[in-house]
Amino acid sequence: MNLTQRTALTSLLSLTLLCPVAQAEAPLVQSVGQIDLVRYTGKWYEIASFPMFFQRNCLGDTTAEYSLQPDGEVKVDNRCRTESGFDQAIGKAWVAAAAVNSKLKVSFFWPFRSDYWVIGLDQEYRWAVVGNPNRKYLWILSRTPQLPPAELERAMQAASAQGYDLSQLKTTRQAEAKR
Repeated sequence: MNLTQRTALTSLLSLTLLCPVAQAEAPLVQSVGQIDLVRYTGKWYEIASFPMFFQRNCLGDTTAEYSLQPDGEVKVDNRCRTESGFDQAIGKAWVAAAAVNSKLKVSFFWPFRSDYWVIGLDQEYRWAVVGNPNRKYLWILSRTPQLPPAELERAMQAASAQGYDLSQLKTTRQAEAKR
């Protein structure tokens, strides 16, 4: 290989390394749009989720109870069973933009707040899929401690269609008996 060929090859390799590699980006996460906040309130059982740091001591029986407050905010009461009993975290959520009330902000510790987007919802509000735009958080919730396999599959499809990596999804143990 002569000097001209080596120079051309070096230039070509340099350009190849400097050019950004085109990667297929996942589409932006979309919420379901409008939800009936009154129907959404109440008790939800966590069926599956991406493991979260703040849930590291949870062994199962994880629930979220939402109640609409007079000022329009939503009280959030999360509970889970631990080795020593139950842990509870109470926070608040509010609609981020009235035009799309399925995009909420949630806060358990001021001044920290997170996106809480309803990205999948059964027409009868039997299950919901909640995530955030960066796909780091995901919860599959149900009105009952168990979700029939066909309904779980529908909920998982809603998350998968939004680009969530379901290999991270962990099933949550729920007791059969009501507390």
